[in-house]
Amino acid sequence: MSSPNRPTSAPPRTGHLAGGPAVRREGRWWLVASSGAVPADAALAHVLDRHAADLAEANRAVAAVEHG
Repeated sequence: MSSPNRPTSAPPRTGHLAGGPAVRREGRWWLVASSGAVPADAALAHVLDRHAADLAEANRAVAAVEHG
């Protein structure tokens, strides 16, 4: 698992995080709904970066098991 202080890899450049309302566009996290979008504040962006890094790490581990 990644360090609690920083992600092990860069967050995604663009796209929804795990199919949820958080979207990373042009280096910034946004919360998107049918009524519009608002930018995430710094604290939430940090949590989303960590979550994205953890998901990427888990995906790599699953791929290693599947191809190992």
